[in-house]
Amino acid sequence: MSQDTESSKDPLILFMPSGKRGRFPLGTPLIDAARELGVYVESVCGGRGICGRCQIEVQEGQFAKHGITSSNAHISELGPKEIRYAELRELRDGRRLSCSSTVQGDLVIDIPQDLQINAQVVRKADDGRIIARNPAVHLCYVEVPEPDMHQPLGDLDRLKIVLAKEWGWDNLDVDPKIFAVVQSILEKGDWSVTAVIHEEVEGGRAIITGIYPGLKNEAYGIACDIGSTTIAMHLVSLLSGMTLASSGASNPQIRFGEDLMSRVSYVMMNPDGREAMTDAVRATLNELIGNVCKDAEIDREDIHNLVFVGNPVMHHLFLGIDPTPLGGAPFALAVSSAVHIYARDLDLNANEGAQVYILPCIAGHVGADAAAVALCEGPHRQDNMMLVVDVGTNAEIILGNRERVVAASSPTGPAFEGAEISCGQRAAPGAIERVRIDKDTLEPKIRIIGVEKWSDEEGFDEEAKAIGITGVCGSAIIEVVAEMYLTGIISEDGVVDGSLSAKSDRIIEDGRTHAYVLWRGDVELVIKQTDIRAIQLAKSALYAGIKLLMEKRGIEQVDSISFAGAFGTFIDPKYAMVLGLIPDCDLTKVKAVGNAAGTGAKMTLLNRSYRREIEELVQNIEKIETALEPKFQEHFVNAMAMPNKIDAFPNLGKIVDLPEKSATPSSGRRRRRARSQ
Repeated sequence: MSQDTESSKDPLILFMPSGKRGRFPLGTPLIDAARELGVYVESVCGGRGICGRCQIEVQEGQFAKHGITSSNAHISELGPKEIRYAELRELRDGRRLSCSSTVQGDLVIDIPQDLQINAQVVRKADDGRIIARNPAVHLCYVEVPEPDMHQPLGDLDRLKIVLAKEWGWDNLDVDPKIFAVVQSILEKGDWSVTAVIHEEVEGGRAIITGIYPGLKNEAYGIACDIGSTTIAMHLVSLLSGMTLASSGASNPQIRFGEDLMSRVSYVMMNPDGREAMTDAVRATLNELIGNVCKDAEIDREDIHNLVFVGNPVMHHLFLGIDPTPLGGAPFALAVSSAVHIYARDLDLNANEGAQVYILPCIAGHVGADAAAVALCEGPHRQDNMMLVVDVGTNAEIILGNRERVVAASSPTGPAFEGAEISCGQRAAPGAIERVRIDKDTLEPKIRIIGVEKWSDEEGFDEEAKAIGITGVCGSAIIEVVAEMYLTGIISEDGVVDGSLSAKSDRIIEDGRTHAYVLWRGDVELVIKQTDIRAIQLAKSALYAGIKLLMEKRGIEQVDSISFAGAFGTFIDPKYAMVLGLIPDCDLTKVKAVGNAAGTGAKMTLLNRSYRREIEELVQNIEKIETALEPKFQEHFVNAMAMPNKIDAFPNLGKIVDLPEKSATPSSGRRRRRARSQ
């Protein structure tokens, strides 16, 4: 991008409503221009013109304030990708796909409000768990003898002698950054100082990483979960164990690709793609560090230890490692063991000597976040068989007890987060989050984020009008499909019953299929046959992965299920089971455990013995690669039905009136046709 000057001959592009602007050469794809300016444009498919999430609108006319004359003549003609998308899905008049259209002149580009779903509610709070303290960071106050011509030891050497004598720290290493400041700090403290000592393993190598004049009686740490969609960060006192502040943000890498493989593809197709995504996530982490420090009213120089978790792709991009080997078999990790590194080497703004610990990855698609979840929930500490599921764009599954633990990942994709659903969106104010459908009338009632009332309660319309009803988020997507099944709107194979249009005007024709009108308002929200198929594909991938792990353990039933992650927190376990997202289980033993990955990170921050525990556990977890398992496809096909074509759900049947199963299984041809929709 050239500088925005009067002499520049490159076209000037202005994005609204953000107001960000810049000059770009002719032929620049508009999605690239948006990304370079930091304008949020969603992309699921990696620029292949398939998802349609990157739609834009060109504003016509003279914009004197900005010195721009914008016209549809200043954008490339409709291309084959857009024509094909418009034929298969829908592309409103005046809208273009930014991945398939290029700059041909000055433009004012509007990001449509119905696509502005980046004002996401980051739902990854600290759960308040009390964690026994045994941190790697120690503060040691000492009084150092002043310089003496008769004992010509250096200031740092005298400091080390006192630390050994008074605190038992023998053979201390020193961060080279200390060399240049030790004398001035000793003088400033009148020869009394507090040394910050990092000892990763008890009795192991210890290093002086910081030094303060006088007495310093507080040090802080960061525990952070770098999710594909959201980043959650907690500022913790290393002395009290208290969480002092928390902050969250959307992962800025979303603008390069919604799901993990789209981001890997972006790196493959763009020489500077890896660097751009690494820089983006590190910049956001620094912003979050600033936010939590401001909220807690502390100086970021007092942060001495940071712990991070993330899936393998996030892990590699954060470390500046090319993630492309993770895009195909054998899904090779560049680094799988725990990582110890200075924060400054990751461009993180904390104390100069602050140390970073990154949990080990379990396998090529089961990362440090899954390891943190395992540490938090502790299936390896249980007598009973525990299933832990972290549902996201890529689901991690852990199953086992103290005898043996197995783990796998399952490619659910972003459907549960709304990205593959025609009316879907992430969790944000105005998004539908709860749905109930009357079995007799087929009329729905809803709840939206930001309004506590149901839509059939007095006062809902007034409160909802102030926010607007904009789409359907993940928890409601699960509920509406499950409710459609329970009320007979769809069959167990997920087919909308068009004959019900005689009973309700909410059943409408949609091309060669039928759809269900969930909401009529300023924005009409319709659940289409393709939406149901997307959910079926996602839930089938997850269930098939779970079944493989159950077979590996030789069990027919699990004793308990823990839903981890922000999305899992808001899933109603009953509807998850009706949908067939999880196997049958006593519903009283199914629980949401919140951001378990973040809690696992906090555990390793506050207690270094947990670092040794998870490092040992990861070595012993048996990793299952679902893509290579011959029975995965069989389990996947059976799981397309609701709840499942062959598996019984007796526990669920005790509390839910499940429709009777079809007398005969669907044919293979029907299944293939269903999956291709």
